[in-house]
Amino acid sequence: MSLYFILLLASSGVPLALSFDKRLRFYKKWRIVLPAIIIVSVVYILFDIVFTRHGIWGFNPRYLSGITIFSLPLEEILFFFAIPYASLFLHVSFVEYFPKTRLNSNITQFITIVFIILSLALAFFNTEKVYTFYISLKVFVVLLLSLFDKTRVTRSFFITFLLILVPFVIVNGILTGTGIEQEVVWYNNSENLGIRVFTIPVEDFGYAFSLILFNLLLIEKFQNTFKKH
Repeated sequence: MSLYFILLLASSGVPLALSFDKRLRFYKKWRIVLPAIIIVSVVYILFDIVFTRHGIWGFNPRYLSGITIFSLPLEEILFFFAIPYASLFLHVSFVEYFPKTRLNSNITQFITIVFIILSLALAFFNTEKVYTFYISLKVFVVLLLSLFDKTRVTRSFFITFLLILVPFVIVNGILTGTGIEQEVVWYNNSENLGIRVFTIPVEDFGYAFSLILFNLLLIEKFQNTFKKH
């Protein structure tokens, strides 16, 4: 069993088991959670394939199973299902147990607008750095979409994302070389800002943010559609 697969299993195993908790009953949300994960995954995987082929990032075969799909390691494909599922479970759990812990609407809107401006500026001034440009645009788009979200999911997500960052830093830290001899995932630093938090490229935080928020916005959209019907 590869190190990458072990990390994915450790990340998603507990959330999957706790999905049947009597209070949370997260499994009942699968009909809207799973389609959202699949749709978002397809988009991110397509870009992943392109960037891997162009050497924006790559993977160390030492820590992989050797199984590839469309030029990507099997583990990398599974990443887009395991990590969003675990993150969404954490978000939903927090909201269930602490429903009143959320930001004021005005504060949420202010933070959103500030990050929209920052992400757009980052994209504009880093058009030659593919990873930075790509992630900046992703963050810009998802935050722009969140302004039209009537459920205002960002009021709680801005808080839960801070919790999600804890396992993210552990897992992504190992993937990028923390505590192991070589990194599992390597990056072409000429295509990013070259700024690292421990061993994690700073762009990865925007990557995680956009990935999870895209899922949440889709879930809210599906949920509203089901309610209407």
